[in-house]
Amino acid sequence: MALLRNVAKYHLGYALCNRLAGGALLERGFSSSSGAGSADQMSLIRQLRERTSAPIKEVKAALIDCQWDIEEAQKELRKRGKVLASKKSSRAAAEGLLALALDENKAALIELNCETDFVARNEIFQYLALALARQALLVENPSQQFSELFTVGPEALEEMKLNLDHPKISGETTVQNAITEVAAMMGENVRFRRGYTMSASSHGVLSTYLHTSPKPGLGRIAGILSLEVENGNPQIEAVQCVGSELAMHIVAANPLFLTKELVSPDALENEREFLKSQAVPGRPQNAIDKMVEGRLRKYMEEVVLMEQKFVVNDSVNVKTLMDNLSKEVGSPVRIGNFFRMEVGEGIQRHQVSGTSEPLAQAV
Repeated sequence: MALLRNVAKYHLGYALCNRLAGGALLERGFSSSSGAGSADQMSLIRQLRERTSAPIKEVKAALIDCQWDIEEAQKELRKRGKVLASKKSSRAAAEGLLALALDENKAALIELNCETDFVARNEIFQYLALALARQALLVENPSQQFSELFTVGPEALEEMKLNLDHPKISGETTVQNAITEVAAMMGENVRFRRGYTMSASSHGVLSTYLHTSPKPGLGRIAGILSLEVENGNPQIEAVQCVGSELAMHIVAANPLFLTKELVSPDALENEREFLKSQAVPGRPQNAIDKMVEGRLRKYMEEVVLMEQKFVVNDSVNVKTLMDNLSKEVGSPVRIGNFFRMEVGEGIQRHQVSGTSEPLAQAV
């Protein structure tokens, strides 16, 4: 009986300690000394979470530290977020989205990176990407040359003013501050990697295509090209139609050069040496040379836009397609320029070797 009494006293004491400890923890988490009841505090946590998208743990900690003053807690979260974003800025960010903005005969394409696809699907991240594309559209190309691909690097945008109008991120700020704030909200490294603009003449057409697009203006792969009509022509609809299909073709076929004449001698020589190394030992030299030249023609069909089979109708190549378009509209039509860009391409190689960003484009 004595043993039973001791066991009962032990369990009773243990339960009482647990209740007291639980009460202390609850008091620390939801203190009534602030003047707000538990229901009010839960409401404040929910409101601040909706305002900032910060993790619940961080929201609650900021409110407790600021005596449940939601305005002060929001300021505190922003301060903490900037410190956290700074710490994460060295982490690899190879996911993200491309954002496209168009204005009459000008297009701007930017890449905004993050660490995970989960953040790339976030509406705040997507809103920022589109805002940055519209901002890049405002950057002027000093040369004013049509069809020229103009680079818009991070340094061109960082200090530009940005007017944001989103429930969770609004007001006037700099591009760099907006990126830092979104990085703090997402809890990941977010960075503006690169941007480009291209313009067409008054007689030209800019055509674009975005692949894997979660919403208009966003995607993971982009193709852009300019078509120039030698004489102003009323049949611009036909040019626009072919332009849209060619932009899709560029995404699918990934050309590296516009014409055979623009293939760099180094690229050609490297391919020739590679093909020679694949030859069967002991074969006559003239047979090897014939094999190499035949495969070089195949190489041209793979990497040169004008020589590629048209993806929409592979019975013709792009050169024949352009010839047929010129006949249809009654005026010569040529491809002024093109480029293709993909999220995250070359990031690891770029970080290791320090070489420039890869980009498929006409020379």
